[in-house]
Amino acid sequence: MAARAPGRRRVLSLAAGGAAASAVMLGAPGLALARTALPRMTDGPFYPSRDWRARRLDWDADLTQVRGNAPDGQPRPRARGEWLDLFGAVVDAKGRPIDKVEVEIWQCDALGSYRHPRDNSTRVDDGFQGFGSSLSDGSGRFRFRTIRPVPYPGRTPHIHVKLRHASFGERTSQLFVAGEPNNARDFLWRQLSAEEQAACEMQLRPVAAGEPVKWHVEMPLVVG
Repeated sequence: MAARAPGRRRVLSLAAGGAAASAVMLGAPGLALARTALPRMTDGPFYPSRDWRARRLDWDADLTQVRGNAPDGQPRPRARGEWLDLFGAVVDAKGRPIDKVEVEIWQCDALGSYRHPRDNSTRVDDGFQGFGSSLSDGSGRFRFRTIRPVPYPGRTPHIHVKLRHASFGERTSQLFVAGEPNNARDFLWRQLSAEEQAACEMQLRPVAAGEPVKWHVEMPLVVG
């Protein structure tokens, strides 16, 4: 399979169920000025290389739907779990938006499994991409549809994020669910200062009943 441009489907499928989220897209630099830059973290053991995902993955900005049929020829199901619209803007330390940032996210599925070349688990949600990529627009904005992260042994719920741009190079971090009880026991969360924790906390908001998406979160990603 040939590599695809990041975020080709990022606008189409994210419109449904996202009316509440789109109304509060980042517009005030003050939201970012009050925050510390995303703390640097490692890729972790499950980062899918560009070569592997180009051959094996659908990797647009909607992680809840995998293109193409399943191995048995049947249409793939949609992702399990509680769907989440994750959106916001990439800004610098002064709150200025940065356009054309490559934003990548990856996480385990609702069963606690990653899609990765070295993961031989049979407990994988076939309807969840596991990895997505998009580009920020002229206002620094980005948007993904994914699932609310779940815990797996040894880790609190989290979403990995990687940002790339000529102005700052590369920054890798993780996003955590604010108020999650498992955070206090997570070894990476405990290493962060209070300011760093605030910089990578997702304040999830419920979406109106009846929508396919259950949660949304506006997340400024600050690079300094």
